[in-house]
Amino acid sequence: MSNGTRFPTPGDTDAWLVIIRQFLNALARRKKDRFNRRVSIGDLLTDRADNAAMYGFGEGTTMYDNVLVLGDVRVGRHTWIGPGCILDGSGGGLEIGDWCSISAGVQIYTHHTVRRSVSLGVEPVDYASTKIGNGVYLGPNTIVQMGVEIGDQAVVGANSLVNRNVPPQTKVFGAPARVR
Repeated sequence: MSNGTRFPTPGDTDAWLVIIRQFLNALARRKKDRFNRRVSIGDLLTDRADNAAMYGFGEGTTMYDNVLVLGDVRVGRHTWIGPGCILDGSGGGLEIGDWCSISAGVQIYTHHTVRRSVSLGVEPVDYASTKIGNGVYLGPNTIVQMGVEIGDQAVVGANSLVNRNVPPQTKVFGAPARVR
C-alpha cells in the first residue's frame, strides 16, 4: 500500500475482510455523497452505462448490475432499466425501444412453461417474441407476458400483468392490465 501499510498474508482472512469492508464503505459513502442513494455491492463496483454497453444496448441506456438478461435482448437509446428486472429474450427475442423507463422489478418474458408443466412434459415450452415500443413507461413490478407488443408512448401502471397488446399512447393498469 502506498502509505507504508503492508498487506495481510493470504491466509489472514479476518484482516482481508477488514480491508474489503473499508473499501466498500468508502465506495458507499461516495455514492451517498454524490447521488444520495444506497445500492448493492454490484452497483458500487460497476457503472450502469457500462453494464448496458456490455450487452450492446443503445447509447445512453443504463441498467443496474442486478438486472437478469437472458437470450436475445435488444434495447434502444436512452432507456433506463431499474434494479431487479428480468429481461428474457430466450424465446424469440425481446426488443425494447428508445427513451423507455423499465421500473424496478419489471419482468418481461418471451417464453413460458405452462403447457409443458401441466402436461407433465408431453407438450413443449411456448415461445414468442415480445416488443416494447419507444417512449414506454413500465411501472414497478409490471409483468409482460410473452408475445405482447406495447405501442409507443404507452404507460403501464405499477403491479400490472400485461397479457395482451397495448396500443400506442394508451394507459393501462391492473391484473390483467386494462385501459382505465
